[in-house]
Amino acid sequence: MSSNLSSFIFCFCLVFLLQSACASKARHLKWELGYLDWAPDCVQSFVIGINGQYPGPTVRAKAGDTLVVEVTNKLPTEGVVIHWHGIRQLGTPWADGTAAISQCAINPEETFVYRFVVDKAGTFFYHAHYGMQRSAGLYGSLIVNVADGQKEPFDYDGELSLLLSDWWHQNIYQQMLGLSSIPFKWIGEPQSLLIQGRGQFNCSLARYSQTTWTYPWPETMCAFNNTQCTPHVLRVQPNKTYRLRIASVTSLASLNFAIGGHKMVLVEADGNYLEPTTVDKIDIYSGESYSVLIRTDQSPSTNYWVSINVRGRKPSTPPGLAILNYYPNPHTKLPAIPPPPSPAWNDTSYSISFARKILGKSSLNPRPPPVAQRRIILLNTQNKMNGYTKWSINNVSLSLPVTPYLGSIKFGLSNAFDSVVPPENFPADYDIMLPPQNPNTTTSTGIFRFELNATVDVILQNANTLTSNNSELHPWHLHGHDFWVLGYGDGKFDEKRDVKGFNLRNPPLRNTVTLFPYGWTALRFVADNPGVWPFHCHIEPHLHMGMGVIFAEGEELVGKIPLSALGCGLTRNLLIHG
Repeated sequence: MSSNLSSFIFCFCLVFLLQSACASKARHLKWELGYLDWAPDCVQSFVIGINGQYPGPTVRAKAGDTLVVEVTNKLPTEGVVIHWHGIRQLGTPWADGTAAISQCAINPEETFVYRFVVDKAGTFFYHAHYGMQRSAGLYGSLIVNVADGQKEPFDYDGELSLLLSDWWHQNIYQQMLGLSSIPFKWIGEPQSLLIQGRGQFNCSLARYSQTTWTYPWPETMCAFNNTQCTPHVLRVQPNKTYRLRIASVTSLASLNFAIGGHKMVLVEADGNYLEPTTVDKIDIYSGESYSVLIRTDQSPSTNYWVSINVRGRKPSTPPGLAILNYYPNPHTKLPAIPPPPSPAWNDTSYSISFARKILGKSSLNPRPPPVAQRRIILLNTQNKMNGYTKWSINNVSLSLPVTPYLGSIKFGLSNAFDSVVPPENFPADYDIMLPPQNPNTTTSTGIFRFELNATVDVILQNANTLTSNNSELHPWHLHGHDFWVLGYGDGKFDEKRDVKGFNLRNPPLRNTVTLFPYGWTALRFVADNPGVWPFHCHIEPHLHMGMGVIFAEGEELVGKIPLSALGCGLTRNLLIHG
């Protein structure tokens, strides 16, 4: 090889490496978390905000970037952590932001630095993962765009984003006390539904009746004397295509989302591409995110309602409303027609039909392995323990240890959590259509361990609660992984019958999936991310009551854990005494 050619190849490689290094960057953020006086639905209350802002600031990055977020806890009496929902944390399991699992809680006046790579483009968000602080408003959007030189598989002229949530007037400390009391005190339905942190309580804008709506608008229309609760406005130009990113951080409510007079094309879910599907409405559950394309091809002489309504629970909460504002209309101009009606709250057939429409874009997403090496079946039940009401999985209610799993496993602290593996199935004669014959449960800090790179099937099985003729929706979220949703079914899962119907051709790749009443949901994932990862119901009070499990794989390959993540429990003693 000539010296000139060698020099050329060396220069070419150097330029390529420099370009790659410049393509991604480190994005530094400095946050202070504290209480704020706020009126999310026009009723004065308090929230947990970031840098004086609620919801928290929208974080934007490009795939391959490193986020460096310096979080200082200014809450005077409680710890805090931030979970980066949907980010796999490849190589950085300690940055997942789960108290007692990946790290110790950040104590008051302490600072913890989250440093991790956002490995792929998509619509994500972040939220508290300690106690029930998400219910107090500690959340925000995380938008990851494609890397430089890459292109989305769909075109659009502009981009908008919405964060959906629910809101109670009873604070989270009262709620947690009621959930952990004898007699049990349920939190009840939310007082308001919020769009981008804004809702309207006890005013005619929100408290309409679809059967008695009249025009012109009544004089009792809300007088918005607080800009914190005025309806959020999405400003658009006529005859354009917009990408609308939607994420749900609700604590309880499952939602139906619609835009008056406009169709939506589903193109992305949980950071993974979908086969484009046109819909009028979207069922969206806590922990899920979507991108849809909308065409602003309606009459530009008016504005249109963006609405969310409760699904799966008897609604006592009025709809949440925002405004799609066509230029040049003033944003204060109210729409000329009512918000679109939602399906009946208990129309489960509609919800399952919608879920089955969501298919992965097989040309861009990896296909699932054809077979699994391991299958676990997780029965979701409501139970009692010493008079307290719990949620359980295979009759075991999750209890978190004092020492975070990641640190205790890394340092071989075998007595830091239960050594007994939780059950991987439930008795074959269990009748899911009836309340449990033996309502008593136990608690455990035990974990499921998987061989690294093993393909695992998880079957979520729903059942009747302690109340007769009642089974609830449960959105389940897996940390550290995406999974393929292989199918849904009614009744009890039958391995011989139902495995044959698994969708292995174009299943959606998700990180959150819904378990419908009296049914089952099948998912498959590859245990390829060394660390310790929770898999849990994303309904905040259900997780608080024990509805989750812990997965671990390849723990011996986890790199050096920052000491700031380990300053509690038995690992604290190690740091002090060596």
